[in-house]
Amino acid sequence: MKLRIALTALTFFLLFTVASAQIKLKTGIWRGVLTTSTQVPVPFNFSIEDTAGIQQMVVLNGNERLKVTDIKSKGDSVFIHMPLFDSEFKLKWDSEALTGNWIKHLGVKDAVMEFNATPNTAWRFFAGDDKPVYTVSGRWTAVFGDSTHRDTTVGEFKQTGNKVTGTFLTTTGDYRYLEGTIVQNSLYLSCFDGGHAFLFTATLSDNNTLTDGKFYSGLSGLDSWNGVRNENAKLPDAYSLTALKPGFKKIAFTFKDINGKDVSLSDKRFKNKVVIVQILGSWCPNCMDETNFIISSYYPKYHDKGVEIIGLAYERTTDFAKSQRTLQQLKTHFNVPYPLLITGYTPAAGDPQKSLPMLADFKGFPTTIIIDKKGEVRKIHTGFSGPGTGDYYTQFIDEFEKLTDDLLSE
Repeated sequence: MKLRIALTALTFFLLFTVASAQIKLKTGIWRGVLTTSTQVPVPFNFSIEDTAGIQQMVVLNGNERLKVTDIKSKGDSVFIHMPLFDSEFKLKWDSEALTGNWIKHLGVKDAVMEFNATPNTAWRFFAGDDKPVYTVSGRWTAVFGDSTHRDTTVGEFKQTGNKVTGTFLTTTGDYRYLEGTIVQNSLYLSCFDGGHAFLFTATLSDNNTLTDGKFYSGLSGLDSWNGVRNENAKLPDAYSLTALKPGFKKIAFTFKDINGKDVSLSDKRFKNKVVIVQILGSWCPNCMDETNFIISSYYPKYHDKGVEIIGLAYERTTDFAKSQRTLQQLKTHFNVPYPLLITGYTPAAGDPQKSLPMLADFKGFPTTIIIDKKGEVRKIHTGFSGPGTGDYYTQFIDEFEKLTDDLLSE
């Protein structure tokens, strides 16, 4: 009897071990494809690497390397949880490909895109290496939308052979690291960062004109765009777009942090300090770039000199617990040492101006308010040009650090 029980237990253990064993995905470069609601493919590349016996995924966009370590499997199912933006993949592995869905959690609903990926595939759009007819390298004025809604941006591209990298800069930020190709006279650019799936296509009519542009965003977003080469193209001064209402020199607020504790700008820790108020959302890609800049270089350099930072987060849900979860994910990923306050609800009309009524207007996320040691607002910076923008990013850092040095010396 005891022997039978022992054998039964051993059999169960072996079956459980086989069923729960981790699938070993093929290492190397993969090609992943997300599919829009109109069946347009949005491709990107990623690598699968083994680190100390544990597999991780690295999403590849231009020079960006986004590491994803939360990969689990059960039977033939693979579950990949992205480190930011509250999204995940639920997939099946059949020894030749991964198929399934990418699910982006939006607070009150989910957006689901079909996904498939094949190993040993380093090309992004096309397997061939056709020579381009024209070159797209340089700076462009790009206009998105139609006569009812137009957004003028600056395109910055670098081309080597038929390979293209670059981005579009807007008044509220940039489209981060885009990567793609030119085939004959057709331009293709894409990116995926765990929260956003973008595809840009256009036709080069000549070396100076981009026509018939299409911009696909996520499951169903679609916009048109065109561009003309313009080496003098530039955006308005980012410090000129957002201001306080007449008569106001200061802002004031009290909101709860991730732990539910009230934090106020009038708290002792912020007295006689240069204070940076970061208006952000865990769903916002440019906010992530700004947070990475603050954590990696700015905060270590200036905190001990008298700079404090507060993050005011506007999430995609009014559920405090859900906002806690997404913000904690952000805090953990970047190891954020400063308070992140659950402030508002982004789809609500008028926020953040409702929660910060001293603001005359609000253009978009991120917005950064710079406060001097007397508690007065000295500058408000709209948007953020991240590392994917090259020289723009470097120029921002130089200007921002000089402003900080000047305020600390007062």
